[in-house]
Amino acid sequence: MLQFFKYTLATLVGLFLFFFLMFLILLGIAAAAASEDEVTVRKNSILELKLDREIDERGEDDPFEGMGLLGGLGNAKYGLDEIKASIRHAKSDDNIKGIYLSTEILSAGMATVEEIRNELLDFKKSGKFIVAYNDICSEKAYYLTSVADKQFLNPQGALEINGLSSEIMFFKGTLEKLDIQPEIFKVGEFKSAVEPFVLDKMSAPNRLQVTSFLNSLNNHYLQNVAKARNKSFGDMKKISDSMLIHYPEDALKHGIITNVGYYDQAVDYMKQRTGLKKTDKLNVVELKSYRKVAKEEDKYSKNRIAVIYATGEIVNGEGGKDNIGGTKFAEEIRKARRDKNVKAIVLRINSPGGSAMASDVIWREITLAKKEKPVIASMSDVAASGGYYIAMAADTIVAYPNTITGSIGVFGILANLEGFLDNKLGITVDRVKTGRFSDMPTITRQLNPAERQIIQHGVERIYDDFTSKAAAGRNMPVAQLRNLAGGRVWSGIEAKERGLVDVLGGLDKAIEIAAKRAGIEKEYTLKKQPHQKTFLETFMSGMETSARTRFLKAELGEMYPYYEKAKKMQQLQGIQVRMPYDFSIQ
Repeated sequence: MLQFFKYTLATLVGLFLFFFLMFLILLGIAAAAASEDEVTVRKNSILELKLDREIDERGEDDPFEGMGLLGGLGNAKYGLDEIKASIRHAKSDDNIKGIYLSTEILSAGMATVEEIRNELLDFKKSGKFIVAYNDICSEKAYYLTSVADKQFLNPQGALEINGLSSEIMFFKGTLEKLDIQPEIFKVGEFKSAVEPFVLDKMSAPNRLQVTSFLNSLNNHYLQNVAKARNKSFGDMKKISDSMLIHYPEDALKHGIITNVGYYDQAVDYMKQRTGLKKTDKLNVVELKSYRKVAKEEDKYSKNRIAVIYATGEIVNGEGGKDNIGGTKFAEEIRKARRDKNVKAIVLRINSPGGSAMASDVIWREITLAKKEKPVIASMSDVAASGGYYIAMAADTIVAYPNTITGSIGVFGILANLEGFLDNKLGITVDRVKTGRFSDMPTITRQLNPAERQIIQHGVERIYDDFTSKAAAGRNMPVAQLRNLAGGRVWSGIEAKERGLVDVLGGLDKAIEIAAKRAGIEKEYTLKKQPHQKTFLETFMSGMETSARTRFLKAELGEMYPYYEKAKKMQQLQGIQVRMPYDFSIQ
């Protein structure tokens, strides 16, 4: 009887907590809905661009914005689309007199930063001002703040201008200690995704390609910064290569910033520019609020351009929110092709690649769509390997100068765990087969030469298909294309020089080209795909996963990215057309 009452009480408590949780959720949604129209922008206001969150391609609604409820809700990513829309709206908003940039460590790729920077440069054409203040300013953050009219750096702060670098972790020693033998299959001397498992340092070809595209990115960076600060490229190159900036005074001396000062001094300057006294309160509107005001309303038009966002790794099947499911994205392209109101398609790609099969499924739908309407590919931070695969069928490929692209190559990897199981865990494996290759592929024994040949032939077959299709898409001989392939990674500038990319520019440029090709420049509206779930739909479908991810991030801290990489290894099914490795440019 005591046990009965105990379980009954536990059930009642659980139900109470559930309904209380749902009450909080509904309360938050109701509060957000009620305040949706309460965002007002007063005269002589400053738009604060505080880019302290991860920046994704598309923004997402979060009714818990700023409420800090339920252990971390209300911390949605910013969307590149809504940041651009906010800057664009502020340019013509009579109540906005300037922009205050608040950036330190940007969680965004170089091409994303480039697009925001270009929007800020366009904003300055209005005659309005941009002010930046930093305690610490990273290389990426300075790329943005370099366009500011006034740049304040804390007297005890730090500014990083010392060039770009990229590090790779190698696991050969770890695998040897665990008695795990990797079975490697690849085509292309630059296809170095497998190197971390078989080498303890970069191969010569890999070092060549990384050196090449990093210098291309760095030179582009320095050229634009030099232009913004009225300096020569040679001066900026010397400052960067010799690391002449150690202290804020150095940055001031070399003309990298305009002021060494504190936050209150930056605020006083903005008050002066808006005609306020020092004792007056500065009218500041935050991005998280202003983006609601600047939200672009859909204009009705029979002429539509479908913008299909392909973000994340390419996987088989439907995929999820943070990757590109081959089946799902092929269907999105199919819907756009069959929609008579859609006159052109823009495929926005931000992907390092992934499954060869899924990439080919998407490629097929693009080739079919291209027969009926213009298809333009817009490359974001990364559109390499499988990401390039799904772009190469487009009529025109648009990339940023600092997009990472190319990597036309193929690899496959298996792990022989026989030694690990026996020597480390005491597990042995025996088998019965009906044929010579019945247990192939397997991870519990070493592959024999005949089995290796079968897999290697499959990898080579996919590479031949990949390069042939790329050559056809680029209208160049296969031999010429293969000289650019081999898994080699290029910057957007390098890719444009070699014919792998047609135009340098961003998403707006791709949309402009699509409208012109379709003959609808004067009147069209954008149809963004795939459909984004509402916050409530996302919350209810992924509450458990989201909570687990938050807890892991909080617990693992800086080690979380390595956990995430290990987890992604489980998703590498079948032959892969993927970037050489996951890298972070510092």
